[in-house]
Amino acid sequence: MQFCANKLDKKDFFGKSDPFLVFYRSNEDGSFTICHKTEVVKNTLNPIWQAFKISVRALCNGDYDRTVKVEVYDWDRDGSHDFIGEFTTSYRELSRGQSEFNIYEVINPKKKGKKKKYTNSGTVTLLSFVVETEVSFLDYIKGGTQINFTVAIDFTASNGNPTQPTSLHYMNPYQLNAYGMALKAVGEIVQDYDSDKMFPALGFGAKLPPDGRISHEFALNGNPQNPYCDGIEGVLEAYYRSLKSVQLYGPTNFAPVINHVARYASSVKDGSQYFVLLIVTDGIISDMAQTKQSIVNASKLPMSIIIVGVGPAEFDAMVELDGDDVRVSSRGKYAERDIVQFVPFRDYIDRSGNHILSMARLAKDVLAEIPEQFLSYMRTRGIKPSPAPPPYTPPTHVLHTQI
Repeated sequence: MQFCANKLDKKDFFGKSDPFLVFYRSNEDGSFTICHKTEVVKNTLNPIWQAFKISVRALCNGDYDRTVKVEVYDWDRDGSHDFIGEFTTSYRELSRGQSEFNIYEVINPKKKGKKKKYTNSGTVTLLSFVVETEVSFLDYIKGGTQINFTVAIDFTASNGNPTQPTSLHYMNPYQLNAYGMALKAVGEIVQDYDSDKMFPALGFGAKLPPDGRISHEFALNGNPQNPYCDGIEGVLEAYYRSLKSVQLYGPTNFAPVINHVARYASSVKDGSQYFVLLIVTDGIISDMAQTKQSIVNASKLPMSIIIVGVGPAEFDAMVELDGDDVRVSSRGKYAERDIVQFVPFRDYIDRSGNHILSMARLAKDVLAEIPEQFLSYMRTRGIKPSPAPPPYTPPTHVLHTQI
């Protein structure tokens, strides 16, 4: 909305007035709550205030006919602002936009009571009124946007020998290791948003059979042409199977798996698909410069990266990649948006051994930033959600009795 005023009362002894507006929402009990203040326009009786944004909830709690009260003041340095007058309106009136209905007389009740010839203390005019509908993450999902979930697992030697109980990759026949728990916790939530539940699962930092070549993006199921696993159970199965066949090695390079997903993400920019890469790692990263470069490039694409750090390492590098405090940059170029969410797994291991509670918390924190990252991509690209298809109604079968 944007407002201007005309011929407001002069309140300052030396100058004109320094007017500003205060907007109040009326509450159920008849009281008023301030919901917006404009800036002060100095030394004028005909101010034009800057346009401002306010949510419908803040203005009238979604009730279009509820009273909105507006007070006009003359600003004073000592904080004792002089009251010029007031008027009331409503969302419904304002939504008519710039028109004769939206020119308001500013009335000062005290003056009105004293002066017989009092008409008003000036007028306030609505210059413009625009409504923007905020769309949610679920509006896109309902409209058919697909979430593609890819898993990448750290197979570097720093994780420890999988046959030893001290290893983060320990193949314990009775319970999931740290990698398994992290995959299950996050994957079980994400798989609800992935309609085909087929997840490409990659490993990095291992020597592969038969020739022992080092790979930083190999298919866990052994099929590079089709690295898809069926559901999170399928990913876990492929993970445990590959632990038996590959040799943990190094170094810990993230860029190849990030670029792997980015190649897919760069081919669908119409908002119909969004890619989420989950990297589970013990955290000592070797290709920091290349990884930053990959993240800066990926920030322009429909993708997000989740890093779950397992084990006791210092995760300073991961926190840096997370970009919450300082946006990730590479060669002087900053990431267009924050696309990395990092969480240390150890913060979620419940001391009492109650993994269920911790896993729910882990999943919640890991996925907390995805909807906003997703929306920021869609907003900057001007992509609106497709309308949701009508709800499915099963056909009614007519039974023919055979004679």
